[in-house]
Amino acid sequence: MNTKVNFAGIEMKNPVTVASGTFGYGREFSNFFDLGKLGAIITKGTSLKPKSGNKPPRVCETASGMLNSIGLQNPGVEYFAENDLPNLRKYDTKIIVNACGSSIDEYVELCKILNTLDIDGVELNLSCPNVKEGCMAFGNTYEGVRKVTSSVREVLQKPLIVKLTPNVTNIAEIAKGVEDGGADAVSLINTLLGMKIDINTRRPVLANNTGGLSGPAIKPVAVRMVYQVSQAVKIPIMGLGGIMNGEDAIEFMLAGASVISIGAGNFVDPYASIKTIEGIEEYMKKNNIENITDIIGKVEMN
Repeated sequence: MNTKVNFAGIEMKNPVTVASGTFGYGREFSNFFDLGKLGAIITKGTSLKPKSGNKPPRVCETASGMLNSIGLQNPGVEYFAENDLPNLRKYDTKIIVNACGSSIDEYVELCKILNTLDIDGVELNLSCPNVKEGCMAFGNTYEGVRKVTSSVREVLQKPLIVKLTPNVTNIAEIAKGVEDGGADAVSLINTLLGMKIDINTRRPVLANNTGGLSGPAIKPVAVRMVYQVSQAVKIPIMGLGGIMNGEDAIEFMLAGASVISIGAGNFVDPYASIKTIEGIEEYMKKNNIENITDIIGKVEMN
């Protein structure tokens, strides 16, 4: 069996990655398993300067999922380069940095720095608020996505993946903005906007009032969007949103994803990504599949 995948020019030993913000910079999970078993690690969202994030409470559990409003808390790219990247480079896996910013200039300056680091790719987080456009997320319009993608593409020589918000009317149109902007791949979906209210206090549970919903609750939405995007663009897709095991991963790949990413599942079971790799291999054995790439986009529609 061959589980290798070339994703946006990144040679991965298997199609399983971990979603940004759910795996930190790998240190905590290294106590459970060899991080080198993963196809890639996507880091926590990293910005040009340190960010303190939102005030707590910032996380709460929901039916079949969780809400979070962390606010992209991170120590900044300089700290990452000096303290976190050397540790990640100990492992035989690919390193993709999730990059976030609040203006196109910030994204560009950040990616100029990332260009100089020993990393394998960059995932642009376009769910960040654009401070110059009234804090609307960059990923809400075709033109917004195309503009920030093309601006980064001009300065970044490493593989460029763009992560999209699902909180839009037409995800296929937004994905076209990624492709037209010159990205090598698209990643979807990020979290769905949600809210939970404490009926006793009559106040939202999260201090920020709303947060991003992740976990199994959003999987059907994510699968649908991955399929729609696969019909609209030619660049490869990273699929995520509620993946908990090998069966979930195969579902995303049949819908059109070349690789998949484990997010909220990491909080439920620190071995979720390893079990997913094993589940994919079991599926391949059971169905006599020699190359994992043979199932990408092979859903047979009714």
